[in-house]
Amino acid sequence: MKILENIPIAKLTTIRLGGKARYVIEAQSLDDIESAFDFAKERSLPVWVMGGGANTIGRDEGFDGVIILNRLRGICINDLDHSAKLPNEVTFTAMAGENWDDLVQAACELGYSGIEAMSMIPGTVGAAPVQNIGAYGQDISKIIEHVEAYDTQTGDLVKITKPEMQMGYRHTRFNYGIDAGRFVILSVTIRLCKGCLQPPFYNSLQRYVENMHETNFSPENIRRMICKIRKEKLPDPAEIASAGSFFKNVYVDQAEADAAEARGIPVWRDADGKGKINSGWLIEACGLKGAELDGFRVSDKAALVLINEKATSYAQLEKARAKIIEAVKNKSGYVLQQEPVEIPTGAKMI
Repeated sequence: MKILENIPIAKLTTIRLGGKARYVIEAQSLDDIESAFDFAKERSLPVWVMGGGANTIGRDEGFDGVIILNRLRGICINDLDHSAKLPNEVTFTAMAGENWDDLVQAACELGYSGIEAMSMIPGTVGAAPVQNIGAYGQDISKIIEHVEAYDTQTGDLVKITKPEMQMGYRHTRFNYGIDAGRFVILSVTIRLCKGCLQPPFYNSLQRYVENMHETNFSPENIRRMICKIRKEKLPDPAEIASAGSFFKNVYVDQAEADAAEARGIPVWRDADGKGKINSGWLIEACGLKGAELDGFRVSDKAALVLINEKATSYAQLEKARAKIIEAVKNKSGYVLQQEPVEIPTGAKMI
């Protein structure tokens, strides 16, 4: 277990903001996780657990506690027999520190469908169920079976099934309510099937399919298309400082969706008539695409992304965020909500 001191949070997060963390511990095993919490408890310090830092924002005050970097690795394919033929349905178990896109690639190469549209979402496997990640019409709540986790209240290893996760849009038991921060996810098990997605697809994917006259919808080819779309639209947070999609999409009921469409606002509908409005579309409609705001730039390729070009303080982010929220509210009436989580400066996390 490696213990580091006085590490800038800006170096741990892809948006590159945040003061110093008192301690940073890289955990590569369950023993490391337990030892890290013991370390914090002995010093009466709060704990914050992170994966790749792609959906996390630090404040200027830093964090007077222990940041644990989850580095547990490994991917296992379950339910395999000794025959040469792969079964139609399997479960994959991936350790929480694995790169999410590596899991997607492994599944697609074997022809399993269910996560191919979530290709290139930055971050780790362990973060996926916390945020209930999703993209292009797929989300993890549709294919997750259970997680193995460390319960910081009891010190026990627990198995938490999908019904127990209370999964909603970017909202789960792990990040909201009385259990927020209680569980450290160690591994994630998902169930995937052989097969292909069928059109119509999510808007940008459907446009690509039509423009390129694509007819092969295998998991590998859907992944190839998604990767191409994302590379053209979304900056790589490893190279360009951002937190990925900065605002949540706006979810509306059927009546609200009807009203939005009547105003010329596009809505992606679910089967029950409910739907979501792309926050990037709302931002672009305000004329903010490519705008420079307090050291940040609204991406000129995907207005949902806020790029840190030269900002060095959380206060600058606060100002830029407020300007975007106000503009969208004045233009359309919708109030945008931030998607990335923020490391608390004083909250007790254990």
